[in-house]
Amino acid sequence: MRVAVIENMRNTGLGALAAALGEAGAEIEWFRVWQDGVLPKDISGHDALVVLGGEQSALDDETHPYLPELARLTRRFGDAGKAVLGICLGSQILARAYGADNHLGIAREFGWHGIGVTAEGRADPLLSALGGEFTIFEWHADTFSLPEGAVHLASSPVAENQAFRIGRAVYGTQFHFEANSDVVAQWKAEFPDTIARIAPGWLENHAELAARHGGAADAAGLAIARAWVSLIEREGVEMLSQASA
Repeated sequence: MRVAVIENMRNTGLGALAAALGEAGAEIEWFRVWQDGVLPKDISGHDALVVLGGEQSALDDETHPYLPELARLTRRFGDAGKAVLGICLGSQILARAYGADNHLGIAREFGWHGIGVTAEGRADPLLSALGGEFTIFEWHADTFSLPEGAVHLASSPVAENQAFRIGRAVYGTQFHFEANSDVVAQWKAEFPDTIARIAPGWLENHAELAARHGGAADAAGLAIARAWVSLIEREGVEMLSQASA
């Protein structure tokens, strides 16, 4: 199982997703576009694509000139029936790729929050194990409209479009389900000035908040990660299966 991971910002932890990919024996290839702008040359070398978060917006083409090509790449993976996952900024890039609108700076959420699962979400493989609501970590200010034909899976009072699916296995999640307690602690250590500015008091209350919400969020995040990884189809295995049929 070969998975391309697009890192839009340095030191972006995979957290729960790393655990699920490790359980599946996946081979991960990192593309650190924040450093060199290099993306996969085509879709043939990987069975799945993950696009992680970042401090930029999905429309910052001037300062991050690889963004238009990344949007096109996510669409090519999706149109080929391969599994695609966009997290936070990644979900906003997915929305752009499929013709939706990005709305900048109007939906700030930070910290652990409750997410409501839609009726479609409760029946969807990604979120079906989580019931009607779950707690997960958020860190964003932008949001997006739902792409045409997308299935709306989850929402929050601040950002209506928290998760969606297109086709078989193209998923966008505005929330950071990969951000388990270890990843959040790493972010706390690396970005204290930013956090203090956008969420006054959170740093001082982190230990209490983590004790209250971290366990449930970690469990939900791992369940989501495992569910998405289970949808990855290995190209060679699929071809052999079709040939034997």
